[in-house]
Amino acid sequence: MAFGALVIGDEILVGKRQDKHLSFIIQALAQRGLRLAWCEYHGDDPEQLTAALRRTFTAGDVVFSFGGIGATPDDHTRQCAAAALGVGLALHPEAEHEIRGRFGAETTPQRLKMGEFPVGAEIVPNPFNRIPGFTVREHWFVPGFPQMAWPMLEWVLDTKYRHLFDRDRWAEASVIVHLPESTITPLMEEINAKYKGLKVFSLPSMGEGGTRRHIELGVRGAPAEVGPAMEDLRRGVAALGGASQ
Repeated sequence: MAFGALVIGDEILVGKRQDKHLSFIIQALAQRGLRLAWCEYHGDDPEQLTAALRRTFTAGDVVFSFGGIGATPDDHTRQCAAAALGVGLALHPEAEHEIRGRFGAETTPQRLKMGEFPVGAEIVPNPFNRIPGFTVREHWFVPGFPQMAWPMLEWVLDTKYRHLFDRDRWAEASVIVHLPESTITPLMEEINAKYKGLKVFSLPSMGEGGTRRHIELGVRGAPAEVGPAMEDLRRGVAALGGASQ
């Protein structure tokens, strides 16, 4: 069971707004010893979004979906989720209760549409304004507004997935190397083969800001393997005639 994210909205793809959800969910998961496996961006295209959800519903991942659950004509996420599941939309009684509690006498049929979720879904409480999101098949659909979405996401993690905390706890270490990537590739392959709980990475720098060209070479993964792997990396770099720092 991996963790994934969907960020939905034309406003992201055309540059009207900058996505803030990806960095937040990475941090929120890392604080709990978990890791984000993937993230996808989708515009407000019902056909494409339905296809994406149909695929993710069958994958078995925990998915956080941000945006598109309002009731304006450019919000399609609720409808696409229902279509991907092959079910209809229905006003959820708990969502209706929350919406009526929020708006009182100003509750309108249009506002109640925000509580129409795929049949079989459950609500995700919204502490900001009481207009809930919904969940179905380990997918958690929340608004695009960070002040609403982020507390909802943390509530989901802390109440539904606490049993997974620290499952993906990882560590990272690296050194700066002044060698060509082609020279260190065999060393990286050797470390990858030896330490199954790690990934070796290289981040080349073109010498921005007047610094010398270099590569940040390191490992991330199982904390117990990081130290021994870094010792092997340093020895390997030295054997190739490169200095590390």
